[in-house]
Amino acid sequence: MRESAAERHDRLLGLVRERGSARVSDLASQLGVSPVTVRRDVEELAGRGLLDRVHGSVSWPQDAAPAAAGAGGTGLVLGMLAPSSTYYFAEVIRGAHEAAARAGARLILRISDYRPQEDHARTEGLLSAGAEGLLVAPGWQHPGDPAAFGGWIASLPVPTVLLERRPSAGSPLDGLDRVCSDHAHGVLLAVRHLVDLGHGAPLLMARADSPTAVAVRSGYEEALAVLGLRAPQDVIDSVPAELAPDAFEQAVQALREAVRSGVATAALIHNDVDAIQVVQRLAELGVRVPDDLALIAYDDEVAALADTPLTAVAPPKREVGRHATELLVERLGQGADTPRRHLTLLPQLRVRNSCGAPLS
Repeated sequence: MRESAAERHDRLLGLVRERGSARVSDLASQLGVSPVTVRRDVEELAGRGLLDRVHGSVSWPQDAAPAAAGAGGTGLVLGMLAPSSTYYFAEVIRGAHEAAARAGARLILRISDYRPQEDHARTEGLLSAGAEGLLVAPGWQHPGDPAAFGGWIASLPVPTVLLERRPSAGSPLDGLDRVCSDHAHGVLLAVRHLVDLGHGAPLLMARADSPTAVAVRSGYEEALAVLGLRAPQDVIDSVPAELAPDAFEQAVQALREAVRSGVATAALIHNDVDAIQVVQRLAELGVRVPDDLALIAYDDEVAALADTPLTAVAPPKREVGRHATELLVERLGQGADTPRRHLTLLPQLRVRNSCGAPLS
């Protein structure tokens, strides 16, 4: 199977961390790819603060090295398992990296590329690399994944904090420390905002391939119940346009028909990338945002960059990484007998042009 960019980034970071610094040409040879590919990878990783880049070489960030003795640093090595190093989790990683640096700890990273069957082995790699505590965001995508691929997490031999994952109540994983975004609150902000603008219950177009997508769907049902509303029609299943163009077109046509028939005048779409592509395709079909359809996106990664900047729900991604790292460092200092904590952070609604509301 061809190696993904996330897996290559994982190997590149591992090589630089082991050596302290390396030339781009040497990394290309070690990774078995072209220097152009490595330079592109280095540019992306340096932009996220995971590497320092100087004159054809890269080095492990100076602020990520353990603090000198007596300088107030902990000298800890923290391991982080993330399902991706891009899009949503790039900011989570950045927040964790910054918090580790402030604590004088070193953060080491492994990426699962949303392959939950590989989470355990990659976490063992973190432990072998010296991790004394772990930040774990399993690569779960489907409702059955926690049961199928999560049992090992509760028996890890070091303190562990879950990120952006909510295990079933009463399960062994429910007893771990965790830091999560309250996606139900984020959806409620979006639905209430559209209703306050004079729209009826908005339609939901959403994916179903990640814990965030599942939480958005359940949050939509909760928001309608809280506001005493009924869904105008069933949720429109969304898929990435580049992976399933026919299914994507079918979803856009369903949304267009709902607008044309007067079923709905507003929609919430998860995620940003899908929302931008939906707006583009709707325009080709004669449906204008926000004139014909008020629209809010969920994630706020690239929503502001759309031709018509999209109002979006912004989960506190960087703060999730920061608070989780601070909690882990505190846990390592306190010991195992102190109470576990479940920290929930609230998303914000960032109002732009796509919902037709006055800008704040």
